Order: sequence, then C-alpha cells, then structure tokens
Amino acid sequence: MRLAEEVRTTKETNIQCKVNLDGSGQAAVATGIGFFDHMLTLLAFHSGFDITMQAKGDLEVCDHHTVEDCGIILGSCVKQALKDKRGIARYGSMNLPMDETLANVSLDISGRSYLVYHCELKRDTIGTFSCEMVEEFLRAFAFQAGITLHVNVFYGTNDHHKVEAIFKALGRALGQATQVIGDALPSTKGMLE
Repeated sequence: MRLAEEVRTTKETNIQCKVNLDGSGQAAVATGIGFFDHMLTLLAFHSGFDITMQAKGDLEVCDHHTVEDCGIILGSCVKQALKDKRGIARYGSMNLPMDETLANVSLDISGRSYLVYHCELKRDTIGTFSCEMVEEFLRAFAFQAGITLHVNVFYGTNDHHKVEAIFKALGRALGQATQVIGDALPSTKGMLE
C-alpha cells in the first residue's frame, strides 16, 4: 500500500492529513469550509485515493491560509506515498464536462513543479470558499507534490460547475498518472526530480 500521513502546524493552521493512493475513493474531510470539503471529497472519489483531512485554521481572518496549507499538506502526502515513483504511469489527462462547462486537467508527475491555470471565474465566493483560492490550492498542491499541472477551462458560465469540473478532472488525471503499470522508473534520465 502506498500510504502517507502528515501533520502540519503553523500559527495560522493545524492540519492532519492521511492519503492512501491504493484506496477506494473514500474521503473524511473537515476543513471548516463546506464547498472546499465537497471539492476534496470529489477529488478523492475520482482519483480512487482515500483522503482523510482535518483542518483548523484562522477562518475568522479568511480562508486563504487554510486552503493553501491543505494544498501543501496534500501535495506532500501524495509525494511521500509515491515513494521513488517506480512503475507509475506518470502522465494523466482528463477532459471533463459538467453541464455547460468543459475542463481539462493534464499532469506529469515529473518532480518538476509547475502550474498553468486558465479559468475565468466571475464570483468572489462559492459559499464561504473564495474563488481566487482555486488557483492557490492547485499551486500549493502541485509545487509540494512535484507535479507539472495544466488546468484549462475551455468554456462555461456557472462558476460552481467550473470549479467542480476542475477538481473532478484533477482526480481522474491523478488516478491515471499514479497507476502502477510496471516496475521501471518512467524516465529516460533514470530519475524523476
């Protein structure tokens, strides 16, 4: 089993996270931000990862620290659980429709952190979740996990649908990329860093 568990404590947040890459898509998530909990639950389901996350953050200030730190700890756990990355598919990509929206997430578990993000959102918030935090979460996750991540929402009118399509597509792409398909390191360099 590819498992990782971590605790992250700062003056702004206290987060416990556990990830099983070989799970069944189960989630037990409580961050204090309802819409974000829903998105992380979708990410778990569509990736096939089991994700447990309990977060207490300074939500009286805003949601920024909590969402960003959840991205950091989730990325760190995924990286740890992948160990030396031997045998993984490495690449994943998903075009995902949600009603009027079409989103694509493509990624490479390369060891080289990068984020390309193209998504226009009109709303400031969805519930108590700040829409600007979608990009911040994705950046924190990708940079901590060592993933090259491209996120493109081609079209859509409903911001809820756009964000949901991103998280579902991210889950599907991660599920593809982390599949064990052999025993070789998937790099002609002989390393993924």
